Amino acid sequence: MSKTIVIGISGASGAAYAQRVIQLLVEADCAVHLVVSPLGQRLLHDELGMEGVDLAALAGRADHGMTLHNYRDVGAPIASGSFRHDGMLVVPCSNNSLSAIAQGRSDNLLHRAANVALKERLPLVLAHREMPLSLIEIRNMQQATEAGAIIAPTNPGFYMLPKSIDDLVNFVAGRLLDLLEVPHTLNTRWADSKANFRANSQ
Repeated sequence: MSKTIVIGISGASGAAYAQRVIQLLVEADCAVHLVVSPLGQRLLHDELGMEGVDLAALAGRADHGMTLHNYRDVGAPIASGSFRHDGMLVVPCSNNSLSAIAQGRSDNLLHRAANVALKERLPLVLAHREMPLSLIEIRNMQQATEAGAIIAPTNPGFYMLPKSIDDLVNFVAGRLLDLLEVPHTLNTRWADSKANFRANSQ
């Protein structure tokens, strides 16, 4: 396995981002530890049509090798600082999860694992999706950032001249993998986009 990554899925819209990131992590031979909140499960149902948490559907293959942890099990391995991994990504990250992580609350495994990542100085990326922002969310983002988290709103770039929703999802997924230092071959680089722009302009 190249890296061990913890993924949290909370209740904000954006299940496609979570699914694509997980697919890419599995393709990169990463060990993926997954925790999904109850509203995250509803998200997977509403946006991807899943009944429960379907690991094979999320990974795009049956031999995914992922580990699913119970949201209520705060005694799971990923809740301990002795569990070593290469980073955690909450995608999508709801305002509720942002608030809990910023305030250091650990009432469930998703929030506990995020706070453990912070205290162990491991990368924690919060792929916030909700908008607009109130001053409450802005202050929570500041507090989470000061604690060591990376706030990564799921805002796709358009300089790649996207042609489809998949292009937009891939852009965000690629940028999230960049933050976890997981290699990928998605077309997200500004240098590549300039070449594409010149080719399309001729």
